[in-house]
Amino acid sequence: MHTDFPTHFRPSGLCLATWLGLHCLLLASCAGDLSVHDVRSGIKKALSGTDEQIFLGDTVDNHYHPNVIMKRGEAYFEKEEYSEALVEYKHFLELHRNHVLAPYAAFRIGEIHFKMAKTIDRDPEPMQKAITAFEQMQREFPGSRYDTQAQQKLDECHDWLAQMHLFVGQFYYRRGSYLAAAHRFDQVLNAYPDKPVASDALYFLAKSYHEMGADDWARDQLMVLVEKHPDSKFASDGKDLLAKISSAQPTTLLAQQADSALLSDAGSGIARNSQSSFSAQPSAGSVPPSLTRTLDAPPSLDPLKGPAANSLRSGFTACRLGAWC
Repeated sequence: MHTDFPTHFRPSGLCLATWLGLHCLLLASCAGDLSVHDVRSGIKKALSGTDEQIFLGDTVDNHYHPNVIMKRGEAYFEKEEYSEALVEYKHFLELHRNHVLAPYAAFRIGEIHFKMAKTIDRDPEPMQKAITAFEQMQREFPGSRYDTQAQQKLDECHDWLAQMHLFVGQFYYRRGSYLAAAHRFDQVLNAYPDKPVASDALYFLAKSYHEMGADDWARDQLMVLVEKHPDSKFASDGKDLLAKISSAQPTTLLAQQADSALLSDAGSGIARNSQSSFSAQPSAGSVPPSLTRTLDAPPSLDPLKGPAANSLRSGFTACRLGAWC
């Protein structure tokens, strides 16, 4: 069989063998369920004999051929030159979105962002981009053989972000910024309630509330920690803090009762002063007509109508705690 190649693409024997090897690999991938590792190994094996000419020159083949683009992306990835590899995989998807290796290129983009993320004390933007890339791969290539691997990577990404929020919250807690710390711990519990760090976030959220004087809120978090996470590394410390808060509760109640008594005394004093002021009026022996109307008429919530308005127009002002009379 005779095949006519364009003048700009006269493949050598090595290039033709490489192309045939890739073609066989793609047929095998369509027939069976190959993993990412299998595809990656197959690409490296099929293209292992190519020279560095694919990185040089300005030919149509270098810019548009899917095998050449994939080879460059894999070579950059293996050398950990992730920025260059990212360009190649994106270029592959722009030109060959219907190619059999398009889902693999999309998976590689998410994997690159995942590898570009550093430790939890660094910028989380690469990890967020990895989540976006893996989710986009699942949307654009549903049912792909890389769905399982992408979901595993997504779980790892969310674990990383949960640990990052916990780390930032602990940083704020050590600095005494308890409100900011509580916000981060609460964010972990709302976004990642099933992650391993959720129990740690519960404990430090309770400590933050305790430091701010909100012991009722702290007690609620500690009770959840003890009941739902009995095997947590902070379960014992949580029980101790819960006992400490509970033992301090009677003193708090006594203080509240004392405050209530003071307010009652102040209210009775104001009432006595009001009575004496009424008795000092010229008509001490009679009830003012406006007050009589106020007692006889049904109450009204409208400040511009009814008895309340009559009382105000007649000069009567009701005194209450915390208001000027």
